[in-house]
Amino acid sequence: MPDLWMPGATRLDIGDHAATDGGPAKAIAHITWDKNATAAKPVDLVPYTALRSYFAGGGAGVAPHILWDPFEGHFTQFVPANSRSKSLVDQAGGTRTNRAGSVVLQIEALFFPYCRIGTKVYPQLVDTPCKGWADLQAWVHSWGVPNSWPMGRPVDFTSHRSESTWEKTAGWYGHSQIPENTHQDPGSWPAFVGTTTATPPVYEPFPGASFFTAGKKSPVIAAMHKRLVAEGCDAYQSSANSNVWGSGDKASYAKWQRKLGYTGTDANGIPGATSWSKLHVPNV
Repeated sequence: MPDLWMPGATRLDIGDHAATDGGPAKAIAHITWDKNATAAKPVDLVPYTALRSYFAGGGAGVAPHILWDPFEGHFTQFVPANSRSKSLVDQAGGTRTNRAGSVVLQIEALFFPYCRIGTKVYPQLVDTPCKGWADLQAWVHSWGVPNSWPMGRPVDFTSHRSESTWEKTAGWYGHSQIPENTHQDPGSWPAFVGTTTATPPVYEPFPGASFFTAGKKSPVIAAMHKRLVAEGCDAYQSSANSNVWGSGDKASYAKWQRKLGYTGTDANGIPGATSWSKLHVPNV
């Protein structure tokens, strides 16, 4: 059996252990984002010991499994790997986000954008030394979490969420990719050590409603076109320029929304996250 407690990490057991639900093994990437800073106004990094004390005390109700200091390579673990932690919002009646896997290992990196140490400013997590990442990756992988990002490795603070991908696919997820959550972190994350490629997601993540504007050209739209036709929701006048969003796409998607039971303004032909996830547009 893999180690319940990460080798080399300080063990600070806060109790309140609870089982996970089983399913695809997952790891969740967070940043602490405990200060708001900008390029014009950087802010000194909060001490690691302050965050460790917070998660062991008043912040125990939102504590992760691991607090990671990417500057010095320190780790503190608050609950064992086979327990859920509580860093994710978990709404009643939906997926139990903190438990939705054989493990759901939650990692909080001590970081916020434009944090400062001395005179050096760090805009992104990947700009830090990322000390200890190889050890952290290896421990997470030992619990069956593949070295892959099913919804893509985070590269900015944009949210992309697909509940169907989350439910079915093991791997690493950014907080910005978790159903029921609104956070946009981590913004970036170090590349896997010893790997050159990552397994792409099975289905195309929802690109956001603003993506679907007249004249938008993308292979994602062409893949959507094929899926709508396959689902019997073909309102296209022509198959030409199938990779460009137009009136035929809007009419066809409205048919798909109505097929799912939507009515009125909820069947306006503009994709939403839930209907998109059910369409299963293949990753391109």
